[in-house]
Amino acid sequence: MSTPVTLTGRLTRDPEMKYSAAGQPVARFSVVTSRRVRDSQSGEWSDADTSFWDCVAFGQLAEHVAESLGKGTAVLVVGRAAQRNWETKEGEKRRSTEVTAEEVAPSLRWATCKVVKAERSRPAGNGGGEADPWAGGASGTYSDEPPF
Repeated sequence: MSTPVTLTGRLTRDPEMKYSAAGQPVARFSVVTSRRVRDSQSGEWSDADTSFWDCVAFGQLAEHVAESLGKGTAVLVVGRAAQRNWETKEGEKRRSTEVTAEEVAPSLRWATCKVVKAERSRPAGNGGGEADPWAGGASGTYSDEPPF
């Protein structure tokens, strides 16, 4: 079971790009989140509730994350958090929480960016699943117009 999450934080390292055995792009990255609080006595600012989140993105999103983002980039990540339990070779029980990213974007609060539309390649087949929102009617050609 997984839980929907939205993270606002910074990348702790450059995304690590690899490929699965089937050739699917996989990007792993870590996001640190915290809340800034001001001490009313001293007036000093500090971080509170700091958490580190392991994240993974697949497919074209993985390629875009690896190409576009780097250590220290302020990001927004929307995805699903799931906890994994496993045992080490020594028999120690371990647990981790990982966020599977569905959307990743740079935060525009402290920076600007120029959005460049990525070229889309036509999938080998739609497999009878969801309708392709970029398909242009019965001909199956792609439209440059978004589906909204």
